[in-house]
Amino acid sequence: MNRALDWIKSHPRLTAWIVLALGMNAIVVYEARNVGLQAGQWVALVAATTLVAGLCVWIIGWDDEGTEEPPAGTPPSEKPAEPKS
Repeated sequence: MNRALDWIKSHPRLTAWIVLALGMNAIVVYEARNVGLQAGQWVALVAATTLVAGLCVWIIGWDDEGTEEPPAGTPPSEKPAEPKS
């Protein structure tokens, strides 16, 4: 259990992708259960949904990049300058 938690903490984006893909696929399978899709269509639908979940996690991760804060005890003179827009 401890190894699983360590892996989850060290791979947050991959974990988010797995969890989001499972949830999205559950919803898609539930909603499309009576449509009459063939096996190849189900595989394509699940694969596309999983890729969309990965794309969502990747796009959300754009906001995380480059927002590293300096440590709390860093004096104002040592803090990096804010980028100008």
